[in-house]
Formats: sequence, structure tokens, C-alpha cells
Amino acid sequence: MSASLVPQIRIQNCNDAPIRADGEFVLYWMISFRRLSSNFSLQRAVELAVELQKPLVIFEPLRTEYRWACDRIHRFMIDGMAENAARINALNNPGVMYFPYVEPLPNADKGLLLALAKRACVVVTDDFPSAFLPHMVSAAAARLPVRLESVDSNGLLPLRATGRVFTTAFSFRAYLQKELPPHLEEFPKPNPLSGVRLPPIQSLPPEITTRWPPVSAKLLAGDRAELAALPIDHSVGIVEARGGSTLARHRLKKFLDQHLSQYAAGANDPDAENRSGLSPYLHFGHISSHELFHELMTREEWSPLCLGEKTGGKREGWWGASPGAESWLDEFITWRELGYNMTSHRDDYDQYESLPDWAQATLSKHERDPRPFVYCLDQFAAAATHDPLWNAAQMQLVREGRIHNYLRMLWGKKILEWTATPRDALEVMIELNNKFALDGRNPNSYSGIFWVLGRYDRAWGPERPIFGTIRYMSSDNTRKKLCVREYLKTFV
Repeated sequence: MSASLVPQIRIQNCNDAPIRADGEFVLYWMISFRRLSSNFSLQRAVELAVELQKPLVIFEPLRTEYRWACDRIHRFMIDGMAENAARINALNNPGVMYFPYVEPLPNADKGLLLALAKRACVVVTDDFPSAFLPHMVSAAAARLPVRLESVDSNGLLPLRATGRVFTTAFSFRAYLQKELPPHLEEFPKPNPLSGVRLPPIQSLPPEITTRWPPVSAKLLAGDRAELAALPIDHSVGIVEARGGSTLARHRLKKFLDQHLSQYAAGANDPDAENRSGLSPYLHFGHISSHELFHELMTREEWSPLCLGEKTGGKREGWWGASPGAESWLDEFITWRELGYNMTSHRDDYDQYESLPDWAQATLSKHERDPRPFVYCLDQFAAAATHDPLWNAAQMQLVREGRIHNYLRMLWGKKILEWTATPRDALEVMIELNNKFALDGRNPNSYSGIFWVLGRYDRAWGPERPIFGTIRYMSSDNTRKKLCVREYLKTFV
């Protein structure tokens, strides 16, 4: 095979099976980067199809059996499927086929990937380091008769650019300032399907499409009855935010037009609503961090020559961009990719034992301290605590599938204070976040949860009951620091 334009550090061979030149097509198993632009996985699949002169089949499945499967998550992902279907149809390229599949019953997808792989030359999939996906890819690799490659299109820094787990944002930022610049020259193609000429593919064989029919046009179009018929949790309803790359770009444009200039000073103000709202779109792969970076820096009239020479890990100044841009860059690059660093190198990233030793020690010391209030999971879920501000944050999570970023920190700290043990607090935070949040189950989401218990932080004084030397937050101080009057009115 010829050299790939996708950086080799982003490509992993998952098994020892061969590439089979006599296969019928190249199969892209789209499981995380659910987009047709700025996607190294799709780009790699296109490269292989061009070299082998075979059609490309893009297979995007959605299972029903993943934990926390619900209307909210399914609808958001199916929105993205609908857009992918429309875009591929508009390409009018006979060499590219899109096969979206939504599992109608538990285990209905069993055997589908293998049936496709038996006809494929090679299978390319997404290298995502969280939730059930790594285990699913590993299990598939052992069964497939052809090579399975996984490709990392998660962030600006490849997951395997370092074998080290970073324990603070400061240390990771210092590393990025030294090592990231060369990777800024290795961006995915914005439109990897543009101008691609491949042999035509008419259809998949009936033995596949009869047993596993593609998702219905009605479900793609948003039919509520079809969604209600799926065996998922219907108590977590759909939200106003809808999925798909087009809406992600609309949100990005609105943020850059209206909020970027105030972001450095006003990002934490719930009433001002200066956040980008892009986290779910990043999580489900409807937009890439490469595209975010490109659009932001184009507006900034930025080039790599703007990078500062000092690499001391400071939060501002290294990029050579405006204050708002610097602040946002630190969030969607430093903090976001710090979480990906953890989940790609530690299998226990979602376990209590992954906390720093100092955090476990201080929490253990105060585990038996009396709690002023102790609530059960159902009370937390129903926003039935004594604290109006906490209740408002939980109601935003239930209604909108998100919590304002600063209030999410307070939300977690109070759960720690109002549960019987720190382990109980972790269990409650994971359950509530992953059940209701659109960006739940994401590495960055786990970073926020575990930060509450000391990950990426340091010991703080004075030592307090329950918290020990874990950083403390209170609702009273939050009300003094932030404008929350309208927020409280909205989420009563």
C-alpha cells in the first residue's frame, strides 16, 4: 500500500488479518466521528478505496443496548444520520454508499458487521477512547476476516503522541506548547469525498438488507411514533437542541459572531449565556476540533508565526490570539484533550481508584463526617433538595441535557457534600450526568465529574468536614460571584 496522507500515528491495526484485494468494497464502520467532513477515519477509508479501486460503503449503526440509551441520545444521533444521508445522496456519487442502521430490537444487529466484513477488502473504524466503544472494536477485531484499522480523529493532538498520563492541566498545557505545533500542519481534509471517483456499487445483497434493513425514512425525519417503538428509555425525552453537522456549524458561527469577544470575562455568567453549546456535537462527532480551530483562527487572522516562544504552561499568551480566543482554546484543546489523554491510557478512568492518592486519602479521612443533608439518587434526579440553585442546575440538566459549565462544578460539589460517602457521590454524578446530559459518557465529561473529587486539582486549605482538602464550593458564594437571577427564574 502507498503512504497515507493520514498521519501514521493516528492509524492502528487492530488485528493481523490481511487487506483482501478481491473484496467487493472498502467498509467504513462509523461509530464515533459521525460526520463527512474533517474526519481522518473517513479520509483513510477513501484513500484505501481509491488505491484498491473499490466502492466505499459507509456503515453508521446505532444500537439499543448501550447503557443510558434513551430518546434524547437516540434522536440527537439520528439527526446526524439524516444529514449524512442527505449529503451523500446529494453527492450523486455511484461509488459511495451510505448504510444507516438503527437496531429495532435488542441484539438485532448481531452478525451484521461480520456479514459486511466478509464482503469487504478492509474495514476502517473510529478510535474513540471512552464508553463501550474500545471493547466493541477489540471484540470485533478478533472476529473479522479482513484487516480492521481504527483511526484517531478526536483532537488536535493524536492520542498516541505521548505515553504519559498528565495529572494537571498545567503540565498538559506545557506539553502542548512544546509538542503541538507540528500537528497543526496535519489537518484532515475538509471534504474527503469531494471529487472522489470509485467504481459504482448498485446495492448491498438482499441477504443483508432483508435481515438488517436500513433505518426508515420516517425515523430519519423525526417521526415520534417510530422513536417510541424502539426498546430504549423513553422517560428521558428529546430536547430542543438537535443534532447534525449543519446545526453544529450554526452554533459555532453564532458563538464566534456574538459571544467570543466577551468569552474571557463572561463565560462563567449563567444569565449571559456566553457558552458555545458545542460539547454534544463534539461528543457525537458531528463537528471536529480541527474545524473549530480552523474557523476560529481564520477569524483571528492567525498563523503559526503568532505562537509565543515561551512554553511555561501559562494559560494566556502562547497562542498569540485575542483574549476570548485564548480562553476558548484553553477549554476545547487543553481541558478537552486532557480528558482524552486520561481515557486513552487508563482503563480505570471512570473508577474511584483512579483519583490521586492525596484525594483518596483526604476523602477517606472524612468519610464518616456527619452530613448536613443526605439525599438518595431519586431525590437528586427530581431536583428535590433544599437548595434552589442546585435544583435549578439539575432541572437544566433534565430539561436541556446540559448544565452551565460553572454551575456543573457546584452541582458536583454539593452531591459530594450530600451523599453518605464519596463513592456514593461518584456513582450519583455518573448516573445523573450520563442519563440526562447529551455530552455524557465523553472523556471530557468524566474529567468534570472526577475534578469534583480532586482529579487535575491540588489540596486546598483550610481542611473542612466532608471535603478534607478537596476544593470547596458553596451556593451562597456562587450567587455572590455570578448573575443567576434569570437562571433561577428559568429553571424553577
